Amino acid sequence: MRRSRILFCLLAIALSPLFNLSYLSARESETLVALSKRALEAKDSAEIYSTFEELKTFYFKDNRYADFIEFLKSLAKKKKPLLAFVNYYTALCRYSQLKYLEEAQKWDEYFSQGNAYRNEITDNAAAAISATFAKEPVYLYSRLLLWQFHKDQQDAFIDGALSDLMLALSEYSRQSEEPAPVKSVAERLAAYGEKGKSKEAYKIYVNKIASQQVSSEELFNIAEGFYREDSLDLSELVFDVYIERISGLDKEKQLPILIDIARKFTYKDEGPKDMFYAEKIFGKIEETAGIAAFDQVLIYLRGFNLEKLKEFAGSEKVYTKLLEMYPAHPKADEINYKLGIISAYIMRDLNKGRAYFEKLAAKEEPTSHVISSLYQLGLLSQWSNDTAKAREHYNKLIEMAKDSFKEAVSLTKERIEELDAGKPMEYNLKTFLDTALSEEYAGFDMSKSELKASRYRLGSSKEVTVSSNVFLPESGCMQVEVQYLWSGDLGKASAQAGASSFNTSYTEPGTKIISLIIVSAQGIIDRNLDLLDVN
Repeated sequence: MRRSRILFCLLAIALSPLFNLSYLSARESETLVALSKRALEAKDSAEIYSTFEELKTFYFKDNRYADFIEFLKSLAKKKKPLLAFVNYYTALCRYSQLKYLEEAQKWDEYFSQGNAYRNEITDNAAAAISATFAKEPVYLYSRLLLWQFHKDQQDAFIDGALSDLMLALSEYSRQSEEPAPVKSVAERLAAYGEKGKSKEAYKIYVNKIASQQVSSEELFNIAEGFYREDSLDLSELVFDVYIERISGLDKEKQLPILIDIARKFTYKDEGPKDMFYAEKIFGKIEETAGIAAFDQVLIYLRGFNLEKLKEFAGSEKVYTKLLEMYPAHPKADEINYKLGIISAYIMRDLNKGRAYFEKLAAKEEPTSHVISSLYQLGLLSQWSNDTAKAREHYNKLIEMAKDSFKEAVSLTKERIEELDAGKPMEYNLKTFLDTALSEEYAGFDMSKSELKASRYRLGSSKEVTVSSNVFLPESGCMQVEVQYLWSGDLGKASAQAGASSFNTSYTEPGTKIISLIIVSAQGIIDRNLDLLDVN
């Protein structure tokens, strides 16, 4: 008897002018009838919601918004408990329809029907909220949709809608165990740039997962899954809960896990990374088992991660410790050279920087870092007006290089020509050295600018993009025009003064220095420096 009633309802729907199947293929008609049957027979809200999501996909894939609205009206007439869902999906449909009309530039309908559609969004979302309880996902989703709508409109209701959404999220999290809607809210907040609110929502989501008697192994797998999806904020929150879970284990069991997590987030040219979080976990490792927990590979990884984080003081400390513990490290020359650069040009310790370069320059084998150290010693002497010493270093470089290291030799010959002609050093380079080494320029601490490369480990002739941003205080005046004075190891590039970025490549191995001065009509704004490693 019940089956007959259901079939009768479906037949009634199919014959209704509000539910016209004539525009559908036979397979689509079967799919729609099956989904209708599921909606009418659904036992609980979860089943209704999953069915309506499939219906949404069915109609949205071909932008059949008007047809979906008519279908929703017909469903509401057949089963009153569906009304709240009908209201929410009607609002969502009109919201999506407006987005589609904008993207497709269908301006006739957009302008003739836009206000009516906007009223349907707010009216139906409000109706869905009134017909549901805080513990129901549709209640939360309706609040989320209203906030998105007002945010898109940039109207006067944004702040109120956001407050209502966060209150709804709090109420929902207290009354419901289902975490998926919380995640949806967090993701939408993040997509709209509400980082603080998004993180708050993600924390609620993670706590819900952790409270559902999830094993530590499952928790790790969840965190790793988010990591693979590049949802790093969420991955880190879950890993934090997981790390807290395993804090009672023996050190021998904790350490391999912590090291694995740190490795995931360290700097890499491709793939998910968060250098701040990696350093946080490195700190946890050291706190748990001391420096003895780090082998030479892991110490280098930490130092390199700090270097790419531009935490040069921390990087200097780690690199120094690495050379103390492992003086014969395979990358000892690279590390000594970087310590020289960091000491001289970032920490403004000229004597300390020169000592690292002299240590390398004393070697007999002409490696890339030995050659580069000779060039740096020549630069420092030339800047200090010790021309005799500068010539000595430059000439030794050319003698050791022979027919190799052509990029370094080319730069060196430019400096020798300056000395021979009694000319000042090339302007961009001289300005960088002045701001890096003279105390009068100590205020330029690289905090007002950003310098980054598209990758930091390069193969020979592999192209890389180097770009800079300058952080100027907001002003109601016209935008400040700035110039970018590039110098250092620029490779094949010829960077223009007005260009904030350039592409380059290198044919020879070694650590390459990119140095930059940013100036405006009022004078120097900031200096910056970056290091690339060419294999």
